[in-house]
Amino acid sequence: MRFCGVNAALALGVLLCASVLLCASSAARAQLALVPQAKHARAEHGPPPPTALPQEFAPPQEAYAAFPEEPAAAAAPSAPSACQVRLAKIAVFQPLPTLVGPGECGAVDAVHLDAVILPDQSKVAVTPAGILRCPMAEELAHWVREDVAPTATKLGSPLRVLDNFDSYECRGRNRVRGATLSEHGRADAIDVRLFKLADGRSLTLTDVNVDKTWRETIKASVCARFSTVLGPGSDGNHEEHIHLDLAERRNNYKLCEWDVRVPPAVAQAEDTSPPAETAASQDDDTAQIPLDMVPLPRPRPKLAEDASARAKKSDRN
Repeated sequence: MRFCGVNAALALGVLLCASVLLCASSAARAQLALVPQAKHARAEHGPPPPTALPQEFAPPQEAYAAFPEEPAAAAAPSAPSACQVRLAKIAVFQPLPTLVGPGECGAVDAVHLDAVILPDQSKVAVTPAGILRCPMAEELAHWVREDVAPTATKLGSPLRVLDNFDSYECRGRNRVRGATLSEHGRADAIDVRLFKLADGRSLTLTDVNVDKTWRETIKASVCARFSTVLGPGSDGNHEEHIHLDLAERRNNYKLCEWDVRVPPAVAQAEDTSPPAETAASQDDDTAQIPLDMVPLPRPRPKLAEDASARAKKSDRN
């Protein structure tokens, strides 16, 4: 009886395993049969659409440039300074935001100076346009209007261009690394190389062939207006331009170093020729002595004459 029960249990287990395998095989065949149908459905209706993301999470890059500024976010334009109000009457410029550079470089109330307006409403272009503090730009405009332009008119042609060799630049003095910050780094300086007239002439401030009287007049005007004037003969770094700035010093001390030079041949002639006053005094002294008043040599002593007579008599004998 026990043996028969064991056989019956084994037979029941075999039947259960066979049933599980049969069910799994049927499910697999059913899935394989559905795959071609799915492929056929995609072929008829096309690929499924991509999942759309909300725009605020992934806007395209060009969309950022197309977004208009909100009125509240737009920066309100600052009111012009008192200097800019005055400068607008005598120059063409654009106000600039605060200049911020490395170290101590930078400036407030800076402008982009494009041209100076002369009293007759003609313009003197600043090429390239200078980046300067407004007080420096204002003083430069007054200098061009009141000092330089009238001298150009005397030369026979109106003033039209100021050549800007350098204005705002964050650097040390004379471009030496680690040196004291130049006034250029504060937008408080400009290097002027030449002026151009309406007839095409160029008046280079350091050119020895340009009229010396005109250059001396320009030197006197800049030394009266600016705190620092550096040109040929100052330090070897300003042989081809004139440096102007408004540096503040104790007791309003000013520095004006500019040798107004002449061509070498003219300089040599000036050194070798005697001063005019000396030559005139020599001529006057010579003319005041009459010929009959020229003193004669002192007479020879008596003994010397007797000795000379005896010597001549012995020679004749």
